[in-house]
Amino acid sequence: MKEALAIIKRGTDEILTESDLKKKLESGKQLTVKAGFDPTAPDLHFGHTVLLNKLRHFQDLGHKVIFLIGDFTGQIGDPSGKNKTRPTLTSEELVSNAKTYEKQVFKILKKELTEVKFNSEWCNKLGADGLIKLASKYNVARMLERDDFNKRYNANQSIAVHEFLYPLVQGYDSVALEADVECGGTDQKFNLLVGRELQRAYDQEPQVVLTVPILEGFRWY
Repeated sequence: MKEALAIIKRGTDEILTESDLKKKLESGKQLTVKAGFDPTAPDLHFGHTVLLNKLRHFQDLGHKVIFLIGDFTGQIGDPSGKNKTRPTLTSEELVSNAKTYEKQVFKILKKELTEVKFNSEWCNKLGADGLIKLASKYNVARMLERDDFNKRYNANQSIAVHEFLYPLVQGYDSVALEADVECGGTDQKFNLLVGRELQRAYDQEPQVVLTVPILEGFRWY
């Protein structure tokens, strides 16, 4: 277990929490490790390799990776690190970009230990009732603690209501997939932690959140 933990920690920025990760590793079960990629551009780039390599580390230890394509969340637009509301993409643009992701990801990940999923599979089924129920699981005060929202709020800049849905829907992905671990860039920390809270709200064991440094990069393939 010490060797497995050392491999996972290599190149990692933060693990929330390491004690939870140790517990999951000690259970001996095959873990479900999730990472989401919104298809807002037609290519994965060099910066994604840090995250993909971390997923590969889990696979080398025998765990299952879910490469999650956020075709639903991509329609909302991730507000992480943004000082204004992002323009939304059409479903046609997202589907086109997603096809290239599927082709590129197996340059690093093992096909036999990877599931490619689209979050529209369960998000489209939520409907208005489901979204209202989901929204009831989190509060506005916690949402405004998020750094980018807090800065925009204090600067009297616009925050569209639909932007609050992004971390909620991303968190709900973890509920739908019953994720044991979610990996993401350091800019995703807030979103990933929402997943932990929502899993608790849905009576699931909370996922371990693992962040890796962000690399601004170019196409990696």
